[in-house]
Amino acid sequence: MTAPPFFAEPVAASNFSFLRGASSAEAMVGQAHALGMAGIGIADRNTVAGVVRAHRAWKQVGGPGGGFRLIVGARLVFADGTPDVVAYPTTRHGWGRLTRLLTVGNRRAEKGSCHLTLADLLDHCEDMALIAMDGDAALLRTLRQATPHLWLAVTMPRAGRDARLLARRMALAAETGVPPIASNDALYTTPDTRPLHDVLTCIREGRTLQTAGRLLAANGERHLKPPTEMARLFRACPHALAATRDLFACIAFTLNDLRYEYPHEPVPAGWEPQAWLEHLVHEAAMRKFPDGLPDAYRRTLDEEFRLIRERAYAYYFLTVHDVVRHARSLDPPILCQGRGSAANSLVCYLLGVTPIDPVREKLLFSRFLSENRNEPPDIDVDFEHERREEVIQYIYKRYGRDRAGIAATVIHYRQRSAIREVGKALGLTEDVTARLSGTIWGSWGGEELPEARLGEAGFDAANPELARLRDLVGQILQFPRHLSQHVGGFVLTEGRLDELVPIHNAAMPDRTFIEWDKDDIDELQIMKVDVLALGMLTCIRKSFDLMRQWQLGDHRLDTVPQDDRETYAMLQKGDSIGTFQVESRAQIAMLPRMRPATLYDLVIQVAIVRPGPIQGGMVHPYLRRRNGEEAVAFPGPPGELREVLGKTLGVPLFQEQAMKLAIVAAGFSPAEADGLRRAMATFRRNGTIHNYEEKLVEGMVRRGYERDFAERCFEQIKGFGDYGFPESHAQAFASLAYVSAWLKCHYPAVFACALLNSQPMGFYAPAQIVRDAREHGVTVHPIDVGASAWDNTLEGARALRLGLRQIDGFRQDWAEAIARVRGHAPFVSIETLAHRADLPPRALHLLADADALGSLGHGRREAGWEVRRMPPVQLPLFAAMDAPELGRESDPALPALPLSEEVAADYQTHRLSLKGHPMQFLRARFARRGVLSCAEANAAKDGARVRCAGAVLVRQRPGKGNAVFITLEDETGIVNALLWARDFEKQRRAVMAARLMVIAGEIQRSKEGVVHLMASRVTDVTAMLAHLSETQTALGPPSRADEAVRPAMPHPPGSSRQHPRDVRILPRSRDFH
Repeated sequence: MTAPPFFAEPVAASNFSFLRGASSAEAMVGQAHALGMAGIGIADRNTVAGVVRAHRAWKQVGGPGGGFRLIVGARLVFADGTPDVVAYPTTRHGWGRLTRLLTVGNRRAEKGSCHLTLADLLDHCEDMALIAMDGDAALLRTLRQATPHLWLAVTMPRAGRDARLLARRMALAAETGVPPIASNDALYTTPDTRPLHDVLTCIREGRTLQTAGRLLAANGERHLKPPTEMARLFRACPHALAATRDLFACIAFTLNDLRYEYPHEPVPAGWEPQAWLEHLVHEAAMRKFPDGLPDAYRRTLDEEFRLIRERAYAYYFLTVHDVVRHARSLDPPILCQGRGSAANSLVCYLLGVTPIDPVREKLLFSRFLSENRNEPPDIDVDFEHERREEVIQYIYKRYGRDRAGIAATVIHYRQRSAIREVGKALGLTEDVTARLSGTIWGSWGGEELPEARLGEAGFDAANPELARLRDLVGQILQFPRHLSQHVGGFVLTEGRLDELVPIHNAAMPDRTFIEWDKDDIDELQIMKVDVLALGMLTCIRKSFDLMRQWQLGDHRLDTVPQDDRETYAMLQKGDSIGTFQVESRAQIAMLPRMRPATLYDLVIQVAIVRPGPIQGGMVHPYLRRRNGEEAVAFPGPPGELREVLGKTLGVPLFQEQAMKLAIVAAGFSPAEADGLRRAMATFRRNGTIHNYEEKLVEGMVRRGYERDFAERCFEQIKGFGDYGFPESHAQAFASLAYVSAWLKCHYPAVFACALLNSQPMGFYAPAQIVRDAREHGVTVHPIDVGASAWDNTLEGARALRLGLRQIDGFRQDWAEAIARVRGHAPFVSIETLAHRADLPPRALHLLADADALGSLGHGRREAGWEVRRMPPVQLPLFAAMDAPELGRESDPALPALPLSEEVAADYQTHRLSLKGHPMQFLRARFARRGVLSCAEANAAKDGARVRCAGAVLVRQRPGKGNAVFITLEDETGIVNALLWARDFEKQRRAVMAARLMVIAGEIQRSKEGVVHLMASRVTDVTAMLAHLSETQTALGPPSRADEAVRPAMPHPPGSSRQHPRDVRILPRSRDFH
């Protein structure tokens, strides 16, 4: 039998050639291997963003010892008209030259672009093999002078003139001495992918399939082909196939050659980094334990120091210590604290990075760092979200932009974006795609577009065009759309970062990021420092500042009084709106059942309302045992699990417990337990956790555990893949949850003020924060130019003044100008306000529409009249005389604005009202229909069938989405409704679209007094908001085309903006998934 000819595909793109490549890098490598090729070269357009994925797939098919080669590089697309050139580094030095070349092009262009010229390539092409995809003799001679490894690509795309083009290329190769190399210039794996490639082309070009014409490929030939087929195509030029052997032979480089080196942090003269780290830790330990370090702490430190020394991680810990030290050294200091698995480390605790004592809490250090796994530690540090940029810029300044960059985040196609863009390419109208995408929950709606969703949106699922849409959406889901920056993961290097990976400009000014994401740098064992943002830290810091300003106390995170009974009593009632981590619907419902009384109770509270424990059926057993309704029992052999599960009453709730359980109960080795941990972390993406199911379940059964318990343990572990907490993470978050609850309990005005000034964050909009503050005895004053600053402010220990920031569209510099000139003398008229604060007409219109001119004696309607009769610019004569330009006029006889319209206008301009709630004006209409208020529904007896109406505050679909939580609000309070997923699918559009909703269902009242409305029917009654306006009632409801996405008030004559009765009154709910 004749051996197949040698062929390795030298030029293949992945879907990281955005909107050009139609298959993933993993699929391209797998298909090339399956076809019997000798190798494949992955080269995307001006990027190496996909090569780590190709490298991972290459290792799965055998890697270096498997006989199949992978070469990685980039297809260089030039801005000066030079034809494309594919560049492959032949050595590690060549890789550094390629990444520096790409960095040069990236840094001189805006985000998403790369501006390269031929001169740039010639300056950087040492140790590179080049393939000219086209060009003339002059270009080939120029490139030949730059590198000894040069080929001219020849392709056979079956375009009707292949033979002529091949002969022309062979003649050019003979003329210049540049050998031809055969390639299919592949963009996808198989011919079946051609329709998807056509759609990607249309998306890129902004065309439809019907209008794209010659922009589409003539056929589906740009797929990977087996060596025998390539030999047949190139039988007139067999040496072009043989050239692929020469190309791959000259390239020794693989990504395995990359050796990451962490920056060498400066240490005092005479000190080694490990010794200096140990010195800092021992000094901190002496301050914390002046009577001497207890033996348990000394043993733990010795073990941690040993691991840090063996892995040479001292520099990493010194970096994190320095970043935290810098943040706290600023004036004022930036609040920060570490979280995640780093809270398992005593070194981190003593250095002040994390707030949790891992020895006292018996946390598992191996969850953070272990000799059984060869991966770097990961320390996450949260900073105030409004000041984190100061920390980021400090890191850039300290290391330089050539040694520091933020990791990338790959933005993928999700269902909404896929439906919208694929539908447009197929020629579907915008109303069709909007109707379909409007049924998707959040940014992620599952793996495909179900047929049922088409029918629900009013379409025939059998329609061929919609069937094609559904098929193509399924193919494009999870394709990369573009690169963005990680939320805060910094990669730092001792040498040049741009010789490891290309660097890009971010969309944000003064930010740069690298091309690889978290998974890529984990694969290559590159360490990162996570500088994360947390809104609650901003809120707490602002609360502490307000307390100092009003002489209510001087506190830090570690000086807030612990074990405060009033704080826990408040939480036990489910009174936690605005607090950290325990403010969601599910958490509020759980608080009265958990009745937390200690910090560790809060740790469990934070962790238990997560997909892991819920999915594993661990929540109810824990609650029954906690409440004495069920005996605490430890499954399996006597005493075996007491140490593992003792703190959680025999029920596994944390990731560390899952790892310990696997070792103790199922006989896992530490390395296998760590593999289980990694599988938990990547479950949603990779699905590898099922590989451990049989070993875990059967191992536990074999050792004497009930199969039901073993299977529930595995279900819980799967749930951790969605979102399960390690205990250390829950400990760190629980400490902030307690501080926020303490502030809310004892200083409600302070907390509400700080929370409003830290928006956007959390579950609740400003209207609910203000309402909750008023229910806690806080007097809230309206926005007014005579008293309001930009921020919300205090006017006493329990008095809050709303700030100008609450007005939609109002600018901070306008507010600061008002506050600055108001300090000299109060305003006496709108004209003096405009003149002294130099406010433009737009600012005055917003103030009038928001009813913020009350101190000047004007209501909303009168103020609107006044500002609209003012000329936009004061004439020079009046300005020079500092005299009013408008003469006195008698006040117009304007009719009083009905209270309902006042409230509606408040919601439209600043999304809350102190005058009332929109529902109070609709109460009579609902009452006539037998619809209850929220207070009446909450007072109904258990099992009662009721209907309740209210504005939608929050929609939440946690975990796998087995239930949807909906919170309604009216003038009497809130109702918490629960809708099972089976009922949700029947009425998806009403559930997702309504701003005003009627829910029919059954009252369910727990023995702790928690009330839920178990929904069976949801009706969208948003149109009834039209009755808030007397004028609108006569005119009828606005059409959908007239609705505004963002509420806005009326503008001067001639403005294209809409009238307030033509915009939505209630702001959007806050939806979580």
